Amino acid sequence: MKICILTIGTRGDVQPFVALGKGLQQAGHEVTLCTAQTFENFVTENGLRYGYMNDELIRLMDSSEGKGAMEGKRGSGFGLIKKAKLILRKALDEAWEAAQGAEALVYHPKTLAGYHIAEKLNIPVFLSLPLPAYTPTREFVNPIFGTNIKLGGVVNRWSYAVTRMASAMYGDVMNDWRVKIGLPPCARFANEMILPNRQAMPTLYPYSPNVIPTPADWPATTVATGYWFLDQQTEWQPPANLVDFLNAGEPPVYVGFGSIPTSDPQAKARVVLDALGSQRAILASGWGGLKADSLPNNAFMIEQAPHDWLFQRVIAVVHHGGAGTTAAGLRAGKPTVICPFFGDQPFWGQRVYNLGVGVQPIPQKKLTAENLGAAIRTVVSDREMQRRAKALGEKIRAEDGVARAAEIIERMSLHRQG
Repeated sequence: MKICILTIGTRGDVQPFVALGKGLQQAGHEVTLCTAQTFENFVTENGLRYGYMNDELIRLMDSSEGKGAMEGKRGSGFGLIKKAKLILRKALDEAWEAAQGAEALVYHPKTLAGYHIAEKLNIPVFLSLPLPAYTPTREFVNPIFGTNIKLGGVVNRWSYAVTRMASAMYGDVMNDWRVKIGLPPCARFANEMILPNRQAMPTLYPYSPNVIPTPADWPATTVATGYWFLDQQTEWQPPANLVDFLNAGEPPVYVGFGSIPTSDPQAKARVVLDALGSQRAILASGWGGLKADSLPNNAFMIEQAPHDWLFQRVIAVVHHGGAGTTAAGLRAGKPTVICPFFGDQPFWGQRVYNLGVGVQPIPQKKLTAENLGAAIRTVVSDREMQRRAKALGEKIRAEDGVARAAEIIERMSLHRQG
């Protein structure tokens, strides 16, 4: 079966789908992964066929305007949406081109094109993202609002309409494009969770049901499969100076804020270094989250390293709360400090705290050396928290989310074709 995967965003939005693609390919399917050109080598090095998509959205996020929006500066969002619409028009055409010949489609809703391409090609389709923000349930409010809000069953279900409304701002672009590929316009607030045949959208959430229990009122076609991990490549070798630092003392804390660029990475690094005190730490610079001209003896800076390798060798993890980094820390069984910027990151921070495997999240806007230092001291000294984190890690490592997702995609696609 020829399967096309569509995703867009940072590495955290791409890596799980690369893992899924590899799993599908190992099961005998032909996989094309369409995403920003920034990740072309990443896709092809993992043995998948690459489908071209421009990387202008990545560059927009890395611009001063994009950084301002991600840091919550007023007035940044409207101009960003206008520019994003121009980029989207090209990305829709590129996704359409990549999907030609596909017999099934898996897509992240941020790409926007997946539902419409599957409708036009009349092929099985699966929506997927590592956050249960699209399938309504009475059991908890839409995670974009956080985890501790108590609204009641009816309002909880209604809250999931907000996710659809976020896509509605691009409704004019989408309808122009639908007409272009031979589809009629659809309602501006059309429900993407209902297929044209009125059946529920098959939805795969790549996270562990041990982290978020599955709601009883979800349809059978919605599944939390377990995480889609892409383990380190066998040829990767750690730099000798990193190994020397790890061997020079007690296990350090990991501190990194992922692919989120900040307007002043040096100031952010100073906050982190002041928070450490004498605690040993490995700092990950990412795409621009942290930068330091000099480091004390108890700190070591890397650009990046495979989380599955590095997190086994640290005592705790401090990060922005991206779904992928959160998953890697939990699988490694490490206590966690999450310092979220936006999006789903506050949700994961609160979820980690509610599970008892981390401290209360510290929003980036409120991050200081004092509160970060107190959080780090807690996660490295709280033995009960460390025990809970280790137990959760064992449960997650026992799952095989990629294999389960591949089996569901194959079974449901063949059922529809039959």
